[in-house]
Amino acid sequence: MNGELDITILDPHWQQLRSLLEVGQGHEASAYLKLGVSVIAADPWTRLPRTRLVSHSFLEVAEPDRISSSPLHVTWSTRGYMRLLSEAMNVDLMPAIVHTHPGGSAFFSEQDDANEAELARTARLKGTRGLASIVLGGDGSVAARIWLPSGEIAVAQSIRSVGGRVQSWSSGKPADDAPHLDRQARLFGDSFNAQVRALRVAVVGCGGTGSAAALLLARLGIGHILLIDKDTLDETNLNRVHGSRRNDATSPTNKVDISEREILAAGLGTRVAKVVGWAGEPELRDGLKSCDFIFGCTDDHSGRLLLNRLAYFYGIPVIDVGLRMRPVAGGHDIFGRVTTLVPEHPCLLCGKVINARRAGEESLERSDPDEFHKRKQEAYVMGAGDPAPAVVTFTTEMACVAVDELIAALTGFHGKDGMIPNRARRFHARDDRFLAVAQLPGCPLCSQEHYWGRGDIQPFLDVIG
Repeated sequence: MNGELDITILDPHWQQLRSLLEVGQGHEASAYLKLGVSVIAADPWTRLPRTRLVSHSFLEVAEPDRISSSPLHVTWSTRGYMRLLSEAMNVDLMPAIVHTHPGGSAFFSEQDDANEAELARTARLKGTRGLASIVLGGDGSVAARIWLPSGEIAVAQSIRSVGGRVQSWSSGKPADDAPHLDRQARLFGDSFNAQVRALRVAVVGCGGTGSAAALLLARLGIGHILLIDKDTLDETNLNRVHGSRRNDATSPTNKVDISEREILAAGLGTRVAKVVGWAGEPELRDGLKSCDFIFGCTDDHSGRLLLNRLAYFYGIPVIDVGLRMRPVAGGHDIFGRVTTLVPEHPCLLCGKVINARRAGEESLERSDPDEFHKRKQEAYVMGAGDPAPAVVTFTTEMACVAVDELIAALTGFHGKDGMIPNRARRFHARDDRFLAVAQLPGCPLCSQEHYWGRGDIQPFLDVIG
């Protein structure tokens, strides 16, 4: 493992872990996890390596394996532990042990050090990638570390639980005070500003919605923003790309450069990284995997398909934004949508947001443009149609709705469940609808747990081609 370590626990597993504090009835309790591993060779802001572990599955300690417990200790047989090591080895996951401190805070005692050293030695002999250990305190605190095969111990700098609500615990240095964020602290408390200053957020697509979202996120206090877009500005973009100027169109300027320029000009302390390219390019994987949230503001289906899978594999909430505007007989159809992707929310395929055929054609156009245009001429592909209508007030409003979902994840301001899975705004009908999208039967991505928290595998996201 290289660089800093952070751990993401998916909300279904987090709820199972928290239940240990209740079932223990004041005594310490224990369980196991299997964790996916995300290796980041270079964080886009620091260029330093990082490692993120993501919970893939929860395993109880079987009743016959429980030996004794008290408010100050818990012991259990190693039979289940040996099975855990074998299962983790077979699918290249990292094993983890979990125990509780129901009467106090989360920390590693001298007894934990001694017991875990022996368990880690067994894991090392088995050939695992290491052994993670997590402690949950009855006061709501969490601590975590990894025993590495080298014998070294790496302490997790941050731990997050990720679902509709996102909670975080950090052992690192808190962010500097930000007086310009005082007014939002008066609503959400000082801890809110510390949370947003620590976040790493990507905006994929810096057009009408993405450029607005990027500037809103900087004003909110997000500490690190990654901008991704392959396009330059043209004259028809001037009506909606925030921060754009006439000379950006006459001397074609990359959209990411425009958003970066405006964020840095504000002088609010946001660190910006940018990439001129498509989100699916292999060179962008480290950047996306480094993020705590991703805003999908792209209108291409292949990009959405990639982010759709990334959310579940890596436990990174994706907030996807889409708009449709068109004149109809006797009026207008103006529709905006925000979908949030986390485990237990239906994915974009289930919501019929992604057209898989179009996604394939877009990938073909990038990889083999000659073949794409040949098929288009022969009417085997749909190709790009006329430019879609776009109006700045509608694109900006949906960017606001999307950023509000990030705030909801951190604060629960519009309900204890946090982010809404699917919100549709019908501007022409003056209403919002909260769509109860059903998971498609057998969807391998969101209706099952096979890919949840799976982390790095080959091929990337288990997609060939």
